[in-house]
This record gives sequence, C-alpha cells and structure tokens, in this order.
Amino acid sequence: MELTEALRTTGAIRDFTEQPVDDGVLARVLDTARFAPSGGNAQAWRVVVVRDPATRRRLGDLYRQGMTEYAAMAAAGLRPWAPTNDRDAEARALAAAPGGDGTAAGGFAQWFDRAPVLLAVFVDLSLLAAMDRDAARYSFAGGASIYPFTWNILLAARDQGLGGVITTILIRAEGDVKTLLGARDPLALAAVIALGYPVRQPRRLSRAPVSAFATVDSVDGPVFGASG
Repeated sequence: MELTEALRTTGAIRDFTEQPVDDGVLARVLDTARFAPSGGNAQAWRVVVVRDPATRRRLGDLYRQGMTEYAAMAAAGLRPWAPTNDRDAEARALAAAPGGDGTAAGGFAQWFDRAPVLLAVFVDLSLLAAMDRDAARYSFAGGASIYPFTWNILLAARDQGLGGVITTILIRAEGDVKTLLGARDPLALAAVIALGYPVRQPRRLSRAPVSAFATVDSVDGPVFGASG
C-alpha cells in the first residue's frame, strides 16, 4: 500500500470478521513495526501475544470494567481521565457508574476478548528518556519511545489487509494485567492492541484541516498555509 494512502486511511477498527490471523501474517506485522523510532534507539518494547482463552476472558472482564467507567465520565461531560479534570467531578461520575462485572459496557467491549489477535504492549521504564519526568505537570514525553511502535503495528497491519485499534483502557488495571501476563517491574503496560480482518475498511477519515492547528512563529500567530 502506498504510504500516503495508508496514513490517510488507517483508522480505529473494532469490527472484525471471524477469519483467523495466520502467525506468518502477524510475524510480518511485528517485523515491520520494530523499525519504529525510540529515544536512543532503546527499543524498550515487549509484546505478549495473548492466546490462552482464560487469560483473554480475564482481560475482557477488566476491559469492560474500564469502559464502564469511561462511559460514566463521558456521560457526565468529562473527557475521561484528562489531566485537567476536576477530580471531585470525576469521583461523582464514577460513583454513578453501574457496578458489577462491567457488562454494562456495550459494543466492542462485549467481545473484546474474542478479537482474532490481542497484543499486550509493555515498555521498560528504565529505558525511557522522559525529559518531563520532574515537571510540575502531567508527564508524557516518555511516550515518544513507545507509541510510535504501537502506531507502526497498525500501519503494518493495514498493509497486510488487517485492521485494529490501540486501547489504553486496561492501564486502569495495570497491576492485574501485569500479574496475569507475568510482567515484572520495570515493565509498564502501554497499550493493548486488537487486530483482525475488518468487516469494513475505512476509506475516508474525518480530521481537522491543517489551518485549524498550525500557526507561524507563535501559538496565536498567523495561520500557516501552503503559500506561507
């Protein structure tokens, strides 16, 4: 697939056919994704291909619980777990969330554990150059050494006719996931990726135009345009 087309058409896919993904196809995806950039070329990622049915079911339960909380925050008008949120408002939203086993979460959450491929992506925290580690705000710079890899997985999967989605919901249950998958410190859960053959491939994604986010010389400077 031509690069520009892949970049413009690789969306989040949550609806897969029942066709299994051959190990050879998945191996090619990971073989291509490993060329992602990372700080100091540390390549701090570890990937667990989750196959055991019981393990998958447990991940599904944890995912549904997280999605129930996500939906409760969204219903309260909050961006779920945004660093700038009012924590009291979050607490009220979560208190109103349905209890139980998370089955209140619908859609993709209901069959998350039945996705053809589930990849748990961990990052070795000891290998991150987190330049904003000591900042007085939320730290995110270390993610530059792991999330390009997860995105490369989706792009490489697209080239193999697959689709998928990167989810960070299970980080809410990181301790449980690490225990379940035998991940020890300093490994941290960065994402879980679901892959499969999509029921429908996205052909046109909706994004804001460049003029909505690019300016010249300052944040409130003139809008950047092709003629500039």
